[in-house]
Formats: sequence, structure tokens, C-alpha cells
Amino acid sequence: MSKRLIVTADDFGRALPVNEAVEDAHQRGILTAASLMVTGDAAADAVERARRLPTLGVGLHITLVDGKPALPPQQIPDLVEADGYFTDRLVSLGVRIFFNPRTRRQLAAELRAQFELYRATGLPLGHVDAHHHYHLHPTVFDMLVDLAREYGAPAIRVPWEPPTSALGRLNMLFHGRRVRRMRRKLARAGLVANDRVFGIEGSGGMDRERLVAVLGRLPDGLSEVYGHPATGGWTDRPMPPSYRGVDEYRALIAPETAAAFERSGAVLTTFAAEAARLAGAA
Repeated sequence: MSKRLIVTADDFGRALPVNEAVEDAHQRGILTAASLMVTGDAAADAVERARRLPTLGVGLHITLVDGKPALPPQQIPDLVEADGYFTDRLVSLGVRIFFNPRTRRQLAAELRAQFELYRATGLPLGHVDAHHHYHLHPTVFDMLVDLAREYGAPAIRVPWEPPTSALGRLNMLFHGRRVRRMRRKLARAGLVANDRVFGIEGSGGMDRERLVAVLGRLPDGLSEVYGHPATGGWTDRPMPPSYRGVDEYRALIAPETAAAFERSGAVLTTFAAEAARLAGAA
């Protein structure tokens, strides 16, 4: 087997500093992909940058929490707060989605609206994932699989990271069963999935030291490293204070990172390229 690596920036389109980091890290660093928040404040700028970067693998970053909806808030009252933004109460939202048919209808409408906004950009749809990995929710995931097939996305991220700490092992126990279900469903649907992801345990802190360490232990198969790089901060609905976007951006373009990648023996790729490779081998 060979080592193949996707390096993704989440929250593309959230703010200009994110978009700047994506463009520069793709041109001068190891970044291969970005997941677009179609309702982000800087989504239009992100789309323009992506059009200038034909080798950047762009996908849809479905947003159901901590963000702005595609539909008018009055059409999806079960999903938003009084300010018109998605709720941050992930557990209560998940319960409503699972048990309330009205909430599920609103969810289905909002998901389709975000896919439609992506289609309107004219960009190829290289993959689908979700903000805060909210597609771990089985109802959300099932809807995403159907929409990915309908809209031509070849892949969906599976957010499973090999555990290296007590927190990671706890996460595996909690999510392991649903991750196995995700893989089975993706296989049946003919969609590509990564074998593993790196970035969950270090979310917001994928700095140079952590990134170099991941590259040093990269296993065979298809791995994805994701982060939240940015060239600076912003004031309107910023990242959590613990997130170090500038450090993550610098890590992607650091000479030490490039050297670690060369030592790894991996091949940089995207989800769309992997789907094409697998289709050619079939």
C-alpha cells in the first residue's frame, strides 16, 4: 500500500483571514483542499480565490451549528436561535433531529439549500464534511449521503482519528460504532472515505510541532489532516479563543513541515483525485 495524504482547511469562506491562509498555504505549502462554508461572511471571496486555484480540492462544509443558515430563519425555527443563527446547543439539537419529524423536514430543506448554494458557485464538488463533524449524527449523515450522490460529490469525510491519548480513546469508544456504520453506508453508496483523520485531538492547535509529528507517523492508506488556518483574527463571530489559526497557517508553509512531508514518503492528493484513481483501478 502507499501513503496518500489530503491536507484540508475547514471553514473556507468564514472570514478573509481564513481565505488568505488557504490561498497561500496551497500555493506555498502542503495544503491540498478546503471545505467551503457557503453561508460564511467571506464565501464570495473564497469562491473567487478557488477559481484561481484549479488544483485546490474544494468541498462543501455543511454548517448546522455555530454559523448562519442558507434558508430564512423563519423557515427553520427548530434549527436557529432568536438571532437567526444556528444554535450552539449540539446535544439538544441532535435530540430534536432524531425525534421530531418537523425538525427533520427543516433539516432536509436546509441541507439541500446549502448544496444548492454550492452548485451555484460553479465549482466542482470534491467532497462533503460538516462543521463540528455534525454529520456524526446518524440522521444528518444519512441525508448527506443521499445528497452527495444526487449532487455528484465523490467523497464524505469520516471523522475518526487513531487514539493517542485518554481523550482519544474515550472518543473512539463513544464514536466507534457510528463510524463503522458510516463506512459501511459509504461503501454501499460507492463514495470514497478517508481511512483516518488527524486534527480532532489537536483541534485549533495543529501547529508546526504537532503537524510534523503527524507526518512522522503517517501510516499507509488515505489519511486526511485538517485544520483551521488563518493569517490573523477577526471581530465578527471569531474562532474560539483557544484556536491558534495563525500557528496552523504557519505550520502549513514551514520548511520543517515540507521536510517532514518529504521524509514521510506520502503523496499529496484530494478526495476527487482519490475517487478518480479508484475508478480507474476498478
